[in-house]
Amino acid sequence: MHKGAKAAIVGSVLAVMVGGAGYGTYNFVSALDGGGGTGGGGPAAVRSGPPSGSEVKDTTAAFFAAWEQGDAATAASYTNNAEMAEPLLTSYAEAAHITGVTITPGTASGDTVPFGVKATVSYGGKSKPLAYTSRLTVVRGLTTGRALVDWQPSVVHPKLAAMDDTLVTGESQAPAIEAVDRDGKVLTKEDYPSLGAILDELRSKYGDRAGGTAGIELAVRHAGTGVADTPLLTLAEGKAGKVPTTLSARVQAAAEKAVQKYPESSVVAVQPSTGDVLAVANHRADGFNAAFQGTVAPGSTMKIVSAATLIDNGLTTADGPAPCPDEAMSEGQTFHNIDGMDPDEGATLAESFARSCNTAFVKFADEVEVDSLTQETQNRFGLGRNDWKTGIASFDGRVPASGGPDTAANLIGQGQVQMNPLNMASVTATAMTGVFRQPVIVPQSLDDREIARADGLRAGTVQQLRSMMNRTATSGTAAEVMAGLSGRIGAKTGSAEVDGQARSDSWFTGYRDDVAAAAMTQDGGHGVDASGPIVAAVLKAGG
Repeated sequence: MHKGAKAAIVGSVLAVMVGGAGYGTYNFVSALDGGGGTGGGGPAAVRSGPPSGSEVKDTTAAFFAAWEQGDAATAASYTNNAEMAEPLLTSYAEAAHITGVTITPGTASGDTVPFGVKATVSYGGKSKPLAYTSRLTVVRGLTTGRALVDWQPSVVHPKLAAMDDTLVTGESQAPAIEAVDRDGKVLTKEDYPSLGAILDELRSKYGDRAGGTAGIELAVRHAGTGVADTPLLTLAEGKAGKVPTTLSARVQAAAEKAVQKYPESSVVAVQPSTGDVLAVANHRADGFNAAFQGTVAPGSTMKIVSAATLIDNGLTTADGPAPCPDEAMSEGQTFHNIDGMDPDEGATLAESFARSCNTAFVKFADEVEVDSLTQETQNRFGLGRNDWKTGIASFDGRVPASGGPDTAANLIGQGQVQMNPLNMASVTATAMTGVFRQPVIVPQSLDDREIARADGLRAGTVQQLRSMMNRTATSGTAAEVMAGLSGRIGAKTGSAEVDGQARSDSWFTGYRDDVAAAAMTQDGGHGVDASGPIVAAVLKAGG
């Protein structure tokens, strides 16, 4: 049990015992701690406050010494969660086959100590040196008052992120693969960092059928998650099997470079004529593939689907009325436009779309059926049915039939709508071609999986969507970002408000000839502030 688990009980004892007597260097804690009496049933003196410099030094030295000696139980006793620490420290030697451990502490910064590890990994007659850096923090035990290592699996290795992650050495979970792009160019984690986790997933899923043979490696095993092992060190190379992808190395390189300029950004590019994914890139601190698996509101980029809904349900046309007042009310909730937008009561749908007027769409909430947007999304754009099989894990959108004010909010990409850049790139591709082609990152022929189907759009609706998106790209909210791009172009900007964020999420989607792309930047502001430049860079590379 975590050594701070009795904090609530101890806190109540302290409240009684300390009372108004002040709270100094020592507190008195009852024998509820276990093992701390001073004899005769008296209370034990327990240190409080942050650990001192000498305590930090002594605790880390003792912890490192036990770890180096392979004494997992003793090392774990210097942490604040011995029950979790001991099995992982034990497996370090037994399952990961790591020996000869030498740990060199760096200069402490307060209660945090960086350190370097050098060791040897041996298995099946193969050995290789292992070297990495990590860090730990020393905290005060809540009930014992001891200075203890604050237990996190990342103390043992920085790639151990979850409590159930472990290190293992042995025959690789799946044979190695050589992933190649659509032109046969080899794709590596070193050249394309965003593809790291994706290549691991492709290896786990397709390694056996690609004709390769397993090697021997040290890896992070993500127990019970279904996530592929993360290789850390190869002791013996297996034979790599070739796995074809739909990616374009040229477009992927542009996507990788573009997202690096904006933290917490993701982008996807697809080929509208085929559904092939040309690029997927993320720049996120958590390493999550938000480009494929994100589940957030897409803001005004959703107005592409909403406009199609209005047209297909006979409520208006691109040249038909869609007034843009300062505010609009639906089901008791008032909706506004962005600051500085002038009202236009005589606006057409194309004009309101190009300006990204929220109230124009909200005013139709009372005329659409509760499930109109849901049906359009599913039946014509192929989203929201949980049936995409892209080749790796992905989320294919969610647009529930929400009543009340959410009917209006959903029309402007807020409310209960959830999307990611993959979804919105597909929406743009469908709007451009009229045909829904489910995105794929590996060819369907590789495993004969069933691909999602949808009705697609009527020819008249496609013509109107293209016209409105082109207007947005040339004279609307996206014009500045799309300037300089030649060929057939179209775009839609978006921003999605998120509770607890100072700024909205930045969204942008667009197309140029046979490339459609969409990007999202968390806390990035308006669509043109962050995601717009990302999409423009990718479209430029795709031409």
